[in-house]
Order: sequence, then structure tokens, then C-alpha cells
Amino acid sequence: MQGVIERRRAYLQLMRRLTLEKGFFTVQEIQKETGVPRSTVQDWILRLSEEGCVVIREPPKGRTPAQYAATSALPRTACKRIFTSVDGDLVEIVHECMSSACAGFCGYHHQLGAGRRLTVVKDGTLLREFMHFGECDAVVGLYPHSAVAVTGVYLENDQILQRIRSVGGPAFSLSGMMGLARGVLGVEILRDGPCTEGVIRTKALSHLTIGIDNTDSKDGGATFALAIALLQHLGGYSGVFPITHHVMMLYPGVFEKTAGNSCSAIELAVEPGMIDQIISETVRFVSDESVSPSWGVAVRSGIQIPEDLRSFGLTARREIVSCLTARSVAKASSVMLTGGEGVIGALAAIALVGHPAHLLLDPGRDLPSLSFSSDYYSGD
Repeated sequence: MQGVIERRRAYLQLMRRLTLEKGFFTVQEIQKETGVPRSTVQDWILRLSEEGCVVIREPPKGRTPAQYAATSALPRTACKRIFTSVDGDLVEIVHECMSSACAGFCGYHHQLGAGRRLTVVKDGTLLREFMHFGECDAVVGLYPHSAVAVTGVYLENDQILQRIRSVGGPAFSLSGMMGLARGVLGVEILRDGPCTEGVIRTKALSHLTIGIDNTDSKDGGATFALAIALLQHLGGYSGVFPITHHVMMLYPGVFEKTAGNSCSAIELAVEPGMIDQIISETVRFVSDESVSPSWGVAVRSGIQIPEDLRSFGLTARREIVSCLTARSVAKASSVMLTGGEGVIGALAAIALVGHPAHLLLDPGRDLPSLSFSSDYYSGD
């Protein structure tokens, strides 16, 4: 199912691009760009024509091939990516939208419908939602009720099932858009009436947090830039879904710091069988790209941060800590740690993920001690 959806999306995007650029496309042009057999291209044009997505602009004339056009150059979906990761009975649902306004709409209404059962974090066009397995009672309807709500999250084999109830625009999104988002295996409409109800299927991925530090020197380099490059690099692997990048400030009184003593962390969701490969590639990438020999890398699987690890991060913002302490905490918290003195900041970066950016960037501000999944990304 996922392969068909991905191919459909890819063909539509290519056909719309060519339609925008020159007003039409031909079978030969699609074949040249995709490298698939002519018969496969013709089958997809026929299928998309039956769906009303493609029309014949000019029939074939002698040696002149038929010209086709996408019926609309507008995006077929506002949903770019929808994927999920699991940690015990906690699920993170990541929804990347083409519009910050749409992401804000969904975040507001999901929170309104689920209440305290759901933790919602919006970052630009990215919506991150945290919910435990099980059902959620939600009244869905017109104002003042929620227009859309996640009414249940379940695990079935290696897939996550989100049950969604919606009206109006969100109902159209559920039935016509979400199935086109990258990461979605399929959408099943269970009931279509005043309230549309359906199930979205995604893979149950693993959540990885990667911390890095000390990759720069007084002569050049920047840890935040290397972290962004790493996120982009890993995101190129099939089965890897990049989430976000964080910058944290640690204790400014460290004498050896190159500038302000900041560290970075990135978050991504990966297929469980790829974790070892991603860790190996992360270490290789950082060691190759770092301009400092004292670089450090920390990698941890899971959404929820243990209390001892959180405490380490808070301490690293207040005072100098040692590599020995960092390695001890990492071992107790199931964190892979490698490198030189940068392991301190790398581990602290993982420990501090979940706090708001405006607090992470000011080491003079106190941070709440977050221990449980319900507190994830909460606190001011």
C-alpha cells in the first residue's frame, strides 16, 4: 500500500511540475525522468485520468505524441508528512503541513477535543502530538466544539492506527488529503455522515535523539551548523524521518568553551531495524566533519527522558561537570556515548530536549524538572 501511494504522489508531482513549466507533458517525458517502462507510464496516466487528475490536451497526430496536462497545479494535499514513533505505551504523532495556519488549526482543535489526554506542540508547520495508547472521548462538531479530534491510538503488529473524527474542512482533509502524505500507509473511512470518521495507518517507528558538541574550534566551524547538516544527511535515508533541531546553552563559566558554550540535539524517527546503522553513520559523519578532535556524540532511543538524565542536563547549565560523570549517567540511562570532552555537552543536549527554546537559550533561567511523558515539551 505504501509503495502505491508513494508512486502515485511522485507521478502527480512530476506531471504537475511539467504542466506548470510548459503547459503539458508526454509519455516519453515521464518515462525519461522516471526511468520506468513506457507501459508503466501509460498505465499511470490512464489511472490518473480515470481519477480526474490528468486530461488529454492534444491527441496523438502522426509522429507527434499525445500531450497530457495535470488538471490542477495546486497541491493535492496540505499534508506533507505524517509519521509516528513509539516508546512503551506513548506515541508521538508528527504531522508536517504545507501551511503554518493549518498546523495551528489542527493543533488547537486536537487539544480542544482530547484535553489532557494529548500534549500538542506546534513549531512552524510542524505539529507534534504525544498520546498514550487507548481511546479518547471527544465531542466533535461545530463551534464551540472541536472540528477534529484523535479519538484513539492503537498498535497493530508494526503499525500505528490513529482513529480520527472530523467535520467540515478537516473531514475533507481526512478523506482526500492525509492519504497522500509521506509516511501514511493508508486511510480507511469508517463512517461518512455529519461526522466523518476514519483510521490513518503509519509505521511504528523508533524515536532517536542525537546530541553533539565540541565540533568547532576558535578558528572555525559551528556545532549548530554541523547538527543541521547531520539532520539533512540522515534524512536522506529511506525509513528515516527528520523531526527537528535544538540549540541549548550550558554553563557559560567553562574556560575551554570556543564561544558561548552551546550544544545541539536533533530528533528523528527511524525504522527500528535501522538504529545501529544510523548510530554508525552519525559517528562517521561527525568525526569526518568536525574541526575539533574533542567532538562528542550521544544517541538515545526513546521519547521519555529518565529523571537522572534530566538532572544531568540541569546540572550542566549551572556548573562544570566531568566526562566521568557524563559517562556514568549515559550508561545508567542507556545512552550511546562516544568521543572526547564533547560527550558532556552531547549528553546534556539529549537531557534538555523537551524544554521550550526561549528557556534553553538562557542558562540563567531555571528549568522545570521534567520526569514524565505527560510533561514532555511543557513548562515555561
